[in-house]
Amino acid sequence: MRFSLRDGTLPLLTTKRTFWRGVAEELLWFIEGNTNGNDLAAKNIHIWDGNGSREFLDSRGLPHREVGDLGPVYGFQWRHFGAKYVDMHTDYTGQGVDQLAECIDKIKNNPEDRRIIMSAWNPADLEDMALPPCHMFCQFYVDTRKKELSCQMYQRSADMGLGVPFNIASYALLTHMIAHVTGLKAGDFVHTIGDAHVYLNHVDALKEQLSRPPRAFPKIRINPEKKGIDDFVFDDFEVVGYKPHKTIKMKMAV
Repeated sequence: MRFSLRDGTLPLLTTKRTFWRGVAEELLWFIEGNTNGNDLAAKNIHIWDGNGSREFLDSRGLPHREVGDLGPVYGFQWRHFGAKYVDMHTDYTGQGVDQLAECIDKIKNNPEDRRIIMSAWNPADLEDMALPPCHMFCQFYVDTRKKELSCQMYQRSADMGLGVPFNIASYALLTHMIAHVTGLKAGDFVHTIGDAHVYLNHVDALKEQLSRPPRAFPKIRINPEKKGIDDFVFDDFEVVGYKPHKTIKMKMAV
């Protein structure tokens, strides 16, 4: 799938209401390198509750983990790849490879580099994760003539009902944010999926969603005063013109 992000376009699906606050806060949580699902739950964002529950952690062979400690998942790999994971309370400052910072540095200083890559897939850490990464790998491309930044993301496993609308919006927002801090415009987001699947309890809901005519995507406005990727908070984003169809409820498979 390919989505144009030009002119501030944000591909929040319109055939149902997408939980925008959840998308943005989860992405900010990733950017922090945070692995504590309780921090999202405290903001009334419960998308990681199931995977951080006592029952689920025990089923993954992680009985020593506190509830909410998701292990070395996305944000840890983005900011501390290769560091030894201890728990969700440990300060990992300066440990491992900060892939996100390296990507931003290359975009600024070597924009034609073909290795502007960020990976959440670390085979050495998979057994310690509450859930191995589904959206696992992204690459950034700079069109130096147009001064545009594009992103391609590979997703090994894609829950088409619940996960994919979130993932599209999240990586589109990430591309807008990185473009903002590097002085570029957002170009395209390209989404490549390995295993696309629909859970049986989502079939009726998706049939309803597919019957609805899509509407125009909204626009994103970003606080111009923010200059660094670590500086953003939720209130720095304004979504303009989002007019989706009504919410369609689907249960998350755990």
